[in-house]
Amino acid sequence: MSLLRRAAVAAASAFLALASPAVGAAAQPSDTVRVEVTRDAGGWRADYAFARDARAWVFARSELTREGGKPWRPQAWTIETPGVRIERRGFHDVLVASKGMVPRKVRVRFRPFTEDLRAGYEPALVFSDGPVALFTSQFDVAPLVSAAMAEAIPYDFDASGITGDPAFVTFRDPEGPVFYAGKRYPLLTLKETPSYVLFGAAHPIETPDLSAILDPGLPAWIGTSLGSETPRLLAHYARELGPREGPRPMMMATWAGATKGRVSMGGSVLPGLVIMAFEGERMLAPSAETHAYFQWFIAHEAAHFWLGQTVDYDRADHAWMMEGGADLLAVRAIAAIDPAYDPRPKLDEAIAQCGALAKGKAVNRANERSEQEAYYACGAVFGLVAEGAANRARPGTGFAGFWRRLIERNRADGVVSQDDWLRALAMLGDPSLAADIRRMAERGVADPEAAMRSLFDRAGVAYRIDDEGRLRLP
Repeated sequence: MSLLRRAAVAAASAFLALASPAVGAAAQPSDTVRVEVTRDAGGWRADYAFARDARAWVFARSELTREGGKPWRPQAWTIETPGVRIERRGFHDVLVASKGMVPRKVRVRFRPFTEDLRAGYEPALVFSDGPVALFTSQFDVAPLVSAAMAEAIPYDFDASGITGDPAFVTFRDPEGPVFYAGKRYPLLTLKETPSYVLFGAAHPIETPDLSAILDPGLPAWIGTSLGSETPRLLAHYARELGPREGPRPMMMATWAGATKGRVSMGGSVLPGLVIMAFEGERMLAPSAETHAYFQWFIAHEAAHFWLGQTVDYDRADHAWMMEGGADLLAVRAIAAIDPAYDPRPKLDEAIAQCGALAKGKAVNRANERSEQEAYYACGAVFGLVAEGAANRARPGTGFAGFWRRLIERNRADGVVSQDDWLRALAMLGDPSLAADIRRMAERGVADPEAAMRSLFDRAGVAYRIDDEGRLRLP
């Protein structure tokens, strides 16, 4: 459910790290940030060593908590180095000194933070039998002339133009080797590689299609369904979208317990890795409602191995292509595999949400408003338009066919830009569709429902207006 963050761009670094399990100090340039992450009798710590003086260091990933909308680092990190603190400036957390330069060496004590974030990867995954997986990129920083400079950095750090010193993060566990990308390492150093490194025992379940580390506390039906449905969905997408890039997928699935009255599923995809987290009393047994949502959840995350990994978006502002695209691909995939599944409730919900979240507001700016749901909802609506136009131009193409052509055209560089997506839509026969979607994405419209009706009419998407005047699929 979390938005993808530049996974494809960093994939090359991940593969380099795999080739060399421990990158030694001699291999690191002199202008580096070095971080050692380990645990001792006092708990978890991250020791920073900076190669230069700076008045502030900004964290590239500083998402807010889903519940409460608060920065997570001040809740979980304690700076032990005197005179150094963490501040929130604009959209980002910043490491600053009380006066002058930040010391060249800074020690942070932290607790693994497991709460869901609105648009980012959870900093930690904790398995019920003890192992902990840490998100590697939570430690990445870049130097600033002043803390105030952070206030001008956009939500999408990659769009800021700031190029920090190379960050080498070393993971070390006194209790034994750490686990990364299917292998154990006594010492692991990664360079700016978004992934998870697991501390503690892990016993992957190996199949021809998937390697999985499943929390032993997971309800049995979840583990069984993950093992059976995920390979089936991956095979379906491969037929529809073409071959995916990257190694055989690995899955990590955690269980946070049977919290009373709660049903929670969260997930995200990184190069070669799908992360899933489950919680709630209502997850103990598969009701019809829970199982339908579970199907969609697995199908959405599996779709990201193509939309987000085989090709990625060009800017975080354009996440609607991947998130809404994965939503629509998911309901189409489930309907193809399970004839009893009805995709209309999920798509009707997307139409309603898009109408509410895009009223007078640019979809592309949803991150800045903490309204990330707009990427999913309006992205699915835009996908319905592309699906209708594709079927009208070439009957039977479907939304998967629309994306298959985009993937093949952009497989070489691994990036599908918003312009690429809109150009592909315009080529299907009616350029005004692409122009109107661009308007909703970049500027917003006063009446999204009227805009969606117009788009559906021209693309050949059937719909109805219910008794309360709401736009729905037939």
